[in-house]
Amino acid sequence: MTPPSTAPAPAAPSGGGRWIQRWDPEDEGFWREGGEKVARRNLAFSVLSEHIGFSIWTVWSVLVLFMGPEYGLTPADKFFLVSMATLVGAVVRVPYTFAVALFGGRNWTIVSAGALLVPTVVAFAVMEPGTSYTTFLVCAMLAGVGGGNFASSMTNINAFFPLRKKGWALGLNAGGGNIGVPVMQLVGLAVIGAGGGPRVLLGIYIPCIVFAAVLAALRMDNLATLRNDTGAARDAVRDPHTWIMSFLYIGTFGSFIGYSFAFGLVLQTQFGRTPLQAAYVTFIGPLLGSLIRPLGGALADRYGGARITLWNYVGMAAATGFVVLASVQESLVLFTVAFIALFVLSGLGNGSTYKMIPGIFQRKALREGLDGEAAVAYGRRLSGASMGLIGAVGALGGLGINLAFRQSFQTAGSGTGAFVAFLVFYGLCFAVTWAVYLRRPAVRAEERAAAEPTARLSYAEV
Repeated sequence: MTPPSTAPAPAAPSGGGRWIQRWDPEDEGFWREGGEKVARRNLAFSVLSEHIGFSIWTVWSVLVLFMGPEYGLTPADKFFLVSMATLVGAVVRVPYTFAVALFGGRNWTIVSAGALLVPTVVAFAVMEPGTSYTTFLVCAMLAGVGGGNFASSMTNINAFFPLRKKGWALGLNAGGGNIGVPVMQLVGLAVIGAGGGPRVLLGIYIPCIVFAAVLAALRMDNLATLRNDTGAARDAVRDPHTWIMSFLYIGTFGSFIGYSFAFGLVLQTQFGRTPLQAAYVTFIGPLLGSLIRPLGGALADRYGGARITLWNYVGMAAATGFVVLASVQESLVLFTVAFIALFVLSGLGNGSTYKMIPGIFQRKALREGLDGEAAVAYGRRLSGASMGLIGAVGALGGLGINLAFRQSFQTAGSGTGAFVAFLVFYGLCFAVTWAVYLRRPAVRAEERAAAEPTARLSYAEV
């Protein structure tokens, strides 16, 4: 039985910016006596803001479905539009990560949510036939700011929750944000079905953005313990685990966001679906992939993120194999089912890979001889700094997917070549996960006793 905490519960935030001065979620007494309630409240409104951010980031995956022959755009033009939105969304994740510590989680959520008005209002103003392709390209790039909300939100929520709850909390936060993709596509389907135009879709989201920013101002908090640490950023850049996890996150989140942008365009270009027919299907994969992300985090909490991630890549490779088969045979039914399965597995892997990050740095602290609060502080410091870098590189995987589709359709008239490349990449991700986080080097019998503490600190449990 855990003795009652003698430390004070988190004080209710006061005016002047709503800063909480003391925050210790690893103290179970502190957590029970008020910490959990505060953390869950911030999680709820963080999810809302991130959800709207994802919707605006991926709005061009829906807008291009509205852009018929009268817009004068080729399929390659449309793939390039969504690629630029993906690129900007990936790049801004780095400064967004450190903005939380510099300005405060609540304060930055207000700013980042309000900034979504810029791409939405600008696109609303210019969305009509006759507008230049360059203007559309600039609008798509502006929409990329919505991708940054994920990085700042995950960094903020990572600081609110204890290590034992991070898989669930980060999975729920990210999954709730990811659902912004299928919700945007569902709203687009409703607008297309009702005979509305792209400006109707954009107009729906303008008041939603204002609503999210106002609620963040009223209900969220800043943590004074989360301070900007340029040394942590430097250490995260130098740590090889940051780049290994970035590579693995390309395979999971890069797949999710890249396929979310491209699914409708592939159905239109390769299978001749109309905008309405494509819209009926495109939301299903992102929806299921978003909903299952918290399960990936929960499974990682229980069985270890590396194990779940490893076998998830096996599933993703198998699903991609079926997609290639369907693409060659021109089977729309098999293609759609396999593609949706790929979305589900990418969502599951998103949850398990992100859970690995705090666990890896916590385990590294133990391997370096730290313990107790020192190990916790080390793990929280480096995991928070690395999340933005990992999220940014992972999102660049979405750019790679859309550029691969663009090239594949330009040269071969189908996406088959791109899917073969993705299949090879998932095999590489499987190999890296096993080699770095699950392989157990053999030791001689006389060395086992000395090696036992290191074995107990294996990364297999992260």
